[in-house]
Amino acid sequence: MSAPPAIRVAPVDATLRSAVLGLQVQPEQYAYVSPIDVSLADAEQCPASTPMAILLENMPVGYYRIEHSARTVADRDFDVPALGLRSFFIDTRWQGRGFGAAALEALRIDLATRHPDARLLVLTVNCRNLAALALYQRTGFVDSGALYHGGRSGPQHLMWRPLP
Repeated sequence: MSAPPAIRVAPVDATLRSAVLGLQVQPEQYAYVSPIDVSLADAEQCPASTPMAILLENMPVGYYRIEHSARTVADRDFDVPALGLRSFFIDTRWQGRGFGAAALEALRIDLATRHPDARLLVLTVNCRNLAALALYQRTGFVDSGALYHGGRSGPQHLMWRPLP
């Protein structure tokens, strides 16, 4: 039996941009994540945000943004250098294959190189998004017990994961 293909992450550049723009989620998931064209355009205009592609070999299968300040995600400061994770998703054609967990591990490894001083990765996840909540808990994120009420689809759990 062969090993599953490796998932890696890379900044969205000109060579990846058009393929990333083709990524989608299930229609009901748009309550939790912005359409890719909106998120990517916003990230490209913000110098403190890095748009990232989740790659299976060299093909984009997902997307996320790293915010250089967790305040933009959680609307609060943290006692240690903290990054924010926003707009994380796996394309609908690739969901259910374990790529979410693999992508979060690749993301963590990438952050150690790109942001070696960061000690915390912060995100919010809608209280109704049970699949995402379970994924984040399975991959080392801790629910802070606090709710963030700034989301367009209702309250969100504030979660974080220590970064080595």
